[in-house]
Order: sequence, then structure tokens, then C-alpha cells
Amino acid sequence: MPTPLEELVEFLHHPQAPIRTVALENVVGLSQGPESSIFQYNNYEPIKDLKILARDKGKTIVQHSLTILANLCEDEKIRDLIVDDFEFVKYLIEKIILDLENRNSDIGCILLTNIAKNDKIIKIFEIRDLDLPNKEVFKSSNAIDCLLDIFVKGSEKSLNKLANYDYLSFFFADISRFLQGRKYFVTKQSYDDILPITKILVFTEYYESKIRREGVASTIKNSLFEIDSHLDLLDESQANILPYLLLPIASSKDAELDEDELFELPDELQLLSPDKTRDPVPEIIIVHLESLLLLCSSKETRNYLRTKSVYPLIRELHKNIDNDDLADVVERLVNMLMRDEAPEGSEDKIEEIDEKMEEPDYESDGDEEIVEVL
Repeated sequence: MPTPLEELVEFLHHPQAPIRTVALENVVGLSQGPESSIFQYNNYEPIKDLKILARDKGKTIVQHSLTILANLCEDEKIRDLIVDDFEFVKYLIEKIILDLENRNSDIGCILLTNIAKNDKIIKIFEIRDLDLPNKEVFKSSNAIDCLLDIFVKGSEKSLNKLANYDYLSFFFADISRFLQGRKYFVTKQSYDDILPITKILVFTEYYESKIRREGVASTIKNSLFEIDSHLDLLDESQANILPYLLLPIASSKDAELDEDELFELPDELQLLSPDKTRDPVPEIIIVHLESLLLLCSSKETRNYLRTKSVYPLIRELHKNIDNDDLADVVERLVNMLMRDEAPEGSEDKIEEIDEKMEEPDYESDGDEEIVEVL
């Protein structure tokens, strides 16, 4: 015999729309906590119902359905049921991209982010030839290009007054766990001849949104596991990535740099405003430091960082922090920059990086938390 709550979720596929709506309103609050197990009823039948309801024309019905699905992604089985339905994933992405008046776009972005914990999300690269109504916003018909463009151009609700797309930063962090995702961010795209990673660099100092800064920082770090791309990414005429990693960890109070050290810094860091402060979130600073560690993977890139006064800047950071986890990464970075280099012609292998910074995966990339919708 089904319990009363299980009987309630059965109404999600009732033939009468008003009854489905009432049932949905009553179960949305049960999608968090121990009672969320009711959505496993009858071999996860409510998940099938919710995916159907998420396509409804009623905005509130869609909101409740997406909210429940997003919250249930802690359950790996439910997450798999969603991402395995490729047509639903494609529909979800198309609604985010094609409907710039969609008031549920941000919830859709959260759901997309949560299901990206499943490796099958990489199939997003197969979504091409979208029928785009807005050619001024989107220059490519590939889903991944459109998501990146809407993330960049739609910040501060500039495209959709009801959505800011911030949570797509976590989605990008997740897809950059995969080789295909990392290569995408560090490869010029044919439709605009731009490295996708350069489009998100500006958000390393986007203090209006911790979510956006955090996801972008992780995306950059994951992309830097593509070691062969480092010189191009550091090249000031191409990506010029270094200032975007250093600015969040720099402060105008780092006053003990001597004149030579100061003028060897990238131009963007030489004349900081008097009120310039570090990123207030130590975890984000740690991610940027780990990115710098990855850039120490070859002698050539280490020498480049030395010529740009990275060590003096890290030295000042070390003097002014009170966080053990942050201090640990700082010390590792200092050791890399201050080490004696092996003689020319010898093998250039950095064991310290190999031991502590494995390629990103679901367990190690730091972005594995499911986002819940309250």
C-alpha cells in the first residue's frame, strides 16, 4: 500500500491539469530532506512526470518542476535519469538559450549544473544547428557556444531581465573536467576566432557575484591542465591570462614591493587604486593560486612568471593572510618559483604538481556540491 505522500506524487500524472497543479504545489517543499525519497516511488515514476511538467506552458508549473528536479540531483540515480534523457537535456538548454523572456532560466541553469556531475553531460557538444531567433546575440548555432555567449552577454540581466545566468559558471567548471571541455576553452573557435576562455577572464573580479567568480576560477584552473596551451594563454597578444589570476590576490596594501619588482608586474597591476582589495573568499584565492601552480609545469613558464614579479606578489600575500589552507598553497607556489632549475637538457618534471594536483574529476575538482533551490 502506498503511503499518503506516495499517493500524492501519483497525482503528478493525473489526467486533469488542475489536480496535477495542486499536487505539484504540495510536493515542491518535499524535494529537500528525508521526505524527498517519495520521488523514488514506483521505480522513479514521479521523475518522468516532472520532466513532462517542466515542458508545460504554465510558468509556475515549470518553476516548481525544475526546482524539484534540481533539488533531487543529490540522488545519483535521479541525476542519471535526467541526463540520460538527452531530448529533455536538449529541451532544457534550448529554453535557456532561445527564450530570452524565460523567467525560469536561472533555475534551468541550476538544474543543468547539477546534472553536469554525470559524465554523459559531455554530449552537449553534439547539440548543433540550433534554430536561433536572435542572430545579434548568437553568432554560432552550437549549444556550448550559445551557453557561453549568453553567460557573458547576459550578466547583470542585460539580455533577460529575469535571469543573470550566473550558475552557468559552475556548469562550465564541470564540463572542463573532461578533455573535450578543456580543449574547447583553450582552442580558438571557427565562428569567431576567439579562445573561449578569454571571454570569461573578466569575471575573476566580478564582485557582484561570488557564484560567477567561483565557477569561472574553477573553469580556468581545470582548463590549465592542458599544459600545451600555457604559452599561448600567457602570451600578452593572445589570452594574456596572468593579470586575471593575479588581480584577485593583489591588494593596494602590498606596499613592500621595491621599484624593480613593481615595474616587472603586468601593466594591469602596477597602478592599483588605493581601495583595491583581495577577493574576500579565501577558497577562490586558493583556486587562483592552484592555477598559478599549474602554470609552473614547465621551466619556460616558470621563468616567465619570475620575470613578471609573481614571487614578490605572492610573498606579500603570504605576509598578510591568516588561513592555513591558503598558506599551504602559497608555500607550494613559492617553492616552485624559488627552486633551482635543473641543468639544460635534463628532464623537466615537476613531481610536486603531479602529487597534489591530479587532473580534475568528479571527486577532486572542488565543484561537486549540488545546488539546492530554496
